Amino acid sequence: MHNLVCIKHTPDSAAKMLVENGQVSWGDAPMVVNPWDEYAIEEALSVRDKLGGRVTALTMGPESSKEALKTAIAMGCDHGILISDESMSSYDARITSIVISKAIAKLDNVQLVFFGKQAIDGDTGLVPMSVAYTLGWSGFSYVAELAEIDIDNESIGVIRLLEEGRQSCSGKLPAVISVVKEINEPRYPSFVGIRKASKAEIQVLTLDDLELGDQISSKHNGSLNWSELQEIPRKSTDAEIVEGSDLNSIASELVEKLIEDKVI
Repeated sequence: MHNLVCIKHTPDSAAKMLVENGQVSWGDAPMVVNPWDEYAIEEALSVRDKLGGRVTALTMGPESSKEALKTAIAMGCDHGILISDESMSSYDARITSIVISKAIAKLDNVQLVFFGKQAIDGDTGLVPMSVAYTLGWSGFSYVAELAEIDIDNESIGVIRLLEEGRQSCSGKLPAVISVVKEINEPRYPSFVGIRKASKAEIQVLTLDDLELGDQISSKHNGSLNWSELQEIPRKSTDAEIVEGSDLNSIASELVEKLIEDKVI
């Protein structure tokens, strides 16, 4: 069984976005595997551990995105694939999905494709189900549990975590799923895994390799170009600490100030 996990190289979750000279920057924040994708990696590895097969990690981005793939390999993935092209920085979710789908179609016997719920930089959560639609495969979002995988009957059962509660769903393999953090606890990279990752040869695919033709070259290809961005001016606020000898006097003084400022 061949499992594929799609990951993204994103700024650290503590990073602060800056707007400088009309352009967005993450400053000198370190780049890491998108935190949501760690759960996807773990689930793909858990399925492999139970049913056998292999796990391939795939990402799109610049050369530096290889570091995310090496982290996935250090966690236990068998192979890493980078899709890289200079034009990719302007792709929207739809075009990104087309590129990823084309790469998946070129791989052998992929039965399950795992995604994290969303990427912490773009935050749209649109790509996983768009990939499922493009491939014509079953798609399940917000998956909190893989209830059943039946290879012989090519079926899958999942539990989705929704605001209203948990929802049981089933469908046919192959399938695309996006997972939430309730599904598992990601493992740490092992020492052996780190050594393996340091020596791993990352496969690099270009758009020419994927034979996309005019699917992303038309004038309606979904590329985004921001001419300039401006940061919203920050409002300055003042804070006043109300003091008193006891809680009753503090409360009385606070009420008087709120009435004076016409808050109440």
